[in-house]
Amino acid sequence: MKFINRVVTVLLLLALAPCLVAASAADLRKLYHPIVKQVAGKYRIDPELVHIVIRAESNYDAFAISSAGAMGLMQLMPATAAQYGVRNVFDPAQNIEGGVRYLRDLVKLYNGQTRLVLAAYNAGQEAVRKYKGIPPYPETKSYIAGIMKTYKKPTVTAKNPTYMVKDAEGKTILVNDPETVKKK
Repeated sequence: MKFINRVVTVLLLLALAPCLVAASAADLRKLYHPIVKQVAGKYRIDPELVHIVIRAESNYDAFAISSAGAMGLMQLMPATAAQYGVRNVFDPAQNIEGGVRYLRDLVKLYNGQTRLVLAAYNAGQEAVRKYKGIPPYPETKSYIAGIMKTYKKPTVTAKNPTYMVKDAEGKTILVNDPETVKKK
């Protein structure tokens, strides 16, 4: 049954692909807004921030793939998608759910400091940790500046607990329920 659901989802997305390609970012924002609103509300993240991240990451292209391997609307890396239970990164609902959960966890990790949240979303948590702040990467600096032109809030909030734990491979990851992580 899961296979059939996946096939149907893929077929529907393929059928919509020509329409999505021809649609403007504003049209696509309207198309995805119900999902963004629902998921952002569920995780208490500002839906406007989610929209701005989607616009910066993929310009609302559900089939976007970056040169680094990030995929879908919110440009999730395969490991991040797996960590947040996203099985089909090209399914807008799953991608937005995973991306918003990740954003929420970054908000908690960086005490809502918008610039650090965006830096970690773009360059990764390890880069932020290594440079003890925003990494000196031109792409990351440009990414943050571009988003902050529109999203002028210096802090964002989320009200769900986030835990930093080590997984079975010894990697530090963010989770909402530390009991779900298989440890060494």
